[in-house]
Amino acid sequence: MNSPASSVPSVSSVDPVDSVRPNVVTMEPYTPVFPFDVLAARLDRAPEDISKLDANENPYGPPPQVQEVLSTLRYTHIYPDPESRALRAALAEFTGVPADFLLAGAGADELIDLTMRLFLQPGEAIINCPPTFGMYAFDAEICGAQVITVPRRDDFSLDVEGIEAAVCRHRPKLIFLASPNNPDGGWLPDDDLERLLALPLVVVLDEAYVEFAGMQRSRVKMVPQRHNLIVLRSFSKWAGLAGLRVGYGAFPAGLMPHLWKIKQPYNVNVAASAAAIAVLQDPHYLEMHIARMVAERERLTRLLAEIPYLRPYPSQSAYVLCRVVGREARELKLALEQEGILIRYFDKPRLRDHIRISVGRPDQTDALIAVLRRL
Repeated sequence: MNSPASSVPSVSSVDPVDSVRPNVVTMEPYTPVFPFDVLAARLDRAPEDISKLDANENPYGPPPQVQEVLSTLRYTHIYPDPESRALRAALAEFTGVPADFLLAGAGADELIDLTMRLFLQPGEAIINCPPTFGMYAFDAEICGAQVITVPRRDDFSLDVEGIEAAVCRHRPKLIFLASPNNPDGGWLPDDDLERLLALPLVVVLDEAYVEFAGMQRSRVKMVPQRHNLIVLRSFSKWAGLAGLRVGYGAFPAGLMPHLWKIKQPYNVNVAASAAAIAVLQDPHYLEMHIARMVAERERLTRLLAEIPYLRPYPSQSAYVLCRVVGREARELKLALEQEGILIRYFDKPRLRDHIRISVGRPDQTDALIAVLRRL
């Protein structure tokens, strides 16, 4: 008679790849951008010789006191506050939204993922309106959700009638919208937002770039009065903390107990929390640099319009999207890369003849325009 151990399959007979969820096997990976050290090695250039205009980072960085705070951090050997109480208190003062409605995260990306895990079971649906931020569809696919696509119009505005029809047909739980939208920089009008809030679903409004459209235009203060509105914000862009990964969201009060249940206990590390609080203590520094970037965005748009093969779109964000006419957009991106200038190209429908250029410092704009004229 065989012993019990002989009936157990050997480890070598099991290929773990065969156990990976089928929807993960077939999904497309997200395409990230890379940091300076990786790019420098790839391009065989010193980091200071690279003009990084591909990820919408703030070229001026955070206020000086962020470095001071980070250099004197205490208790890095102790787990952070799981409720981020000090940060949420500072955010409540900054936004005017009570802390009980606020949740901090490791970037707004974590909160996008957390929202989906809160609502979606496999097979349930979200609405996505491309071209837009790729993480909405990406995270939905990880959850095994359906992604109901309602494409934007030719000018990148929302097809609200198409969204209303899709809601009636598919009964999605969520719709994700960026305002300003990424990659075109367009604003979601109030009338469109009100029509969407009247639908039987939750509207998740991603305001990662709202500061560049005017901080007073944020809809974050609407959340306590709306049962189906979530607003997400980020410290990556306006605050210059992209490398520390910190963001926050305002959620309806009824959702907060359930979010506390499912979030990772120590999701915002002590360095990110301390840096974000330092940023909020010196808003004037960032207001000054945001004003500089907005002025540079307008100058960049005017100069790009003078390039014969580019058609820039008006933007209210930290980047300018351009349609490329009479030549290959991808080849233009690669030609600029050889000059040490990095921009974003999206190999996706509606964007294959487009490039997106981050707003940088004036000297970076000048270098970019000089190369574009020569090319």
